[in-house]
Amino acid sequence: MSRDLTLHDAILAAVALAAGIAAGLLLRILLRWLGRHATRTRWSGDDVIVAALRTLAPWAAAIGGAAVGTMALPLTRQVRTIVNQSLTALLILVATLIVARVITGLVQSVTQSRTGVAGSATIFVNITRVVVLAIGVLVVLETLGVSIAPLITALGVGGLAVALALQDTLANLFAGVHILASKTVQPGDYIRLSSGEEGYVVDINWRNTVVRNLSNNLVIIPNAQLSGTNMTNYTRPEQKLTIMVQVGVGYDSDLEHVERVTMEVVDSVMADVDGGDPEHEAAVRFHTFGDSRIGFTVILGVGEFSDQYRIKHEFIKLLHQRYRTEGIRVPAPARTVALQQNGAPLPDIAAIPHQRDMSAPVP
Repeated sequence: MSRDLTLHDAILAAVALAAGIAAGLLLRILLRWLGRHATRTRWSGDDVIVAALRTLAPWAAAIGGAAVGTMALPLTRQVRTIVNQSLTALLILVATLIVARVITGLVQSVTQSRTGVAGSATIFVNITRVVVLAIGVLVVLETLGVSIAPLITALGVGGLAVALALQDTLANLFAGVHILASKTVQPGDYIRLSSGEEGYVVDINWRNTVVRNLSNNLVIIPNAQLSGTNMTNYTRPEQKLTIMVQVGVGYDSDLEHVERVTMEVVDSVMADVDGGDPEHEAAVRFHTFGDSRIGFTVILGVGEFSDQYRIKHEFIKLLHQRYRTEGIRVPAPARTVALQQNGAPLPDIAAIPHQRDMSAPVP
C-alpha cells in the first residue's frame, strides 16, 4: 500500500526534475564551448562526438532528474517498476540515436579522409546506421520485458523470404560492398566502362553508383553491373597520366632541330598551363616514314584525366605557332594519280593534293 501524496513529496519531485533539466542545460553550454575548440583541430571526429554529446546531455540529465523525482513519490511497486522501465527504455533509445549519429559520422569522416573528396560512399554509412538502430531497438524491447528470441526467429524466417524477393537489390548491395572493400573504385575516381559510360564517381550507395561525366550530367550505374563489367580506372594506382600527341613534319626538315623546338614547347606548356606535370619526363619519338611526312609522337604528362584536353589544346596551338616561326613545315597529305588512256600512260602526271579532315571532337 502506498501512502498519500503530500505537498513535500511533490516539491521534492519537482526540485529533482528541475535540477536534472538545469544540469542538462549547463552540460549543453559546456559542450558548446568544447565544440568551438574542437573545430580548431585537424581531426573531424571530435566535432561529431561533441555535437552528439551536446544533444544527449540534456535528455540524459532530464531523465535522471525524473528518475530521482519518482523515488520521492509514493508510488506502488508495480507503478514504480513501470516508470523506471519506461525511463530506462527512453534513455536507451536516445543513447542509441546518439551512438548511431556518432558512429555514422565517424565512418563518413574516415571515408572522406581516405578518398579526399566531399562526396563519400554512403553505403557504409547506411549499413552502420541500420545495424546500430536495430541493436538499440532490441535492447529497448529487452528492457521493457519483451522476449526478443521469438522476434529474432521470426526475423530470420522473414529475412529469408525477403532475400528471395529482393535478389537484385541484395546483389547490388553486396556488389557495392565488394567494390569499396576491394578498393578498385572509390568516390572521386575517374572511370570508363567497356559499355562507354565514363566520368567521376560521386557516390556509391546501397543500390547504385553515381557517376558525373564531363558534361556535368549524372550517370546511374547499378552496382552489380559495375562489378561485372570491364572497367578502366584512370585514378588508380596513380592519378597522373601520360598522354601522346601525334605530329608529322616534312622530309626536308632537320629532325634534330624539330626535336629541340618541340621539347622547348613541351617545357613551356608543362610549366605555364594548369594541369601540366613538370616533373614528368617528356619525350619526342620519331616512328614512321609516311607518304608525305615523318611522323613522331610527343609524350606529355598531366595531373589527372580531365587535364589532358586543356594540355593538348594549348600544346597544339603553341607548337603550330612555333613551327611557323622556325620555318618547320607540316605538309598536308598528298597523293600522286597517274592517268592512262587505252592502256598507255598519258604524257604528264598530275599531283593532286588530298586534304583529310584531321579534326577530332574534344569532350
